[in-house]
Amino acid sequence: MTDRTSSASRLSLELATPAATGCLGVALADVLRPGDVLALQGDLGTGKTALCRAYIRAAVGDPAEEVPSPTFTLVQVYDTPGWAIWHYDLYRLEQPEDAYELDIEDAFEEGVALIEWPDRLGRLLPRRAIHLTLIQTGETSRRVEVEAQPHLLSRLSAAFAAAQAAAK
Repeated sequence: MTDRTSSASRLSLELATPAATGCLGVALADVLRPGDVLALQGDLGTGKTALCRAYIRAAVGDPAEEVPSPTFTLVQVYDTPGWAIWHYDLYRLEQPEDAYELDIEDAFEEGVALIEWPDRLGRLLPRRAIHLTLIQTGETSRRVEVEAQPHLLSRLSAAFAAAQAAAK
């Protein structure tokens, strides 16, 4: 469901460079677990795919892992030692129900789902989703705003702290 609960909390982080965005992706690899759904929002060019690439490479343990954008395939699946990562780009999804053909239910239950353009899912986006919005604040800088249930946000705050330390 797309209704966000009133119990959701927020975090914000300034990312001065694209490398800092990558640091956040790497830090997320330490805190995202099976069943987590990361709904990435932001305009074109704000770093959604770059953040996903950094996360995937860190989670699979291979900094050279080829991570193509799923713009045309709509989904790419990656195996980690413990679970699968499902990277979705739903920009071209015509209607929410089409996501069932992309095994989105399996992704929600068995792995980590990274979803670019999550608004295309409408009511199919789980209430437990972590909403991460990237906002361009300068030529190379971004602000990341996260809204999630408090128990998820406490896990994410560790990733934010690690990303800030790594970006310095």
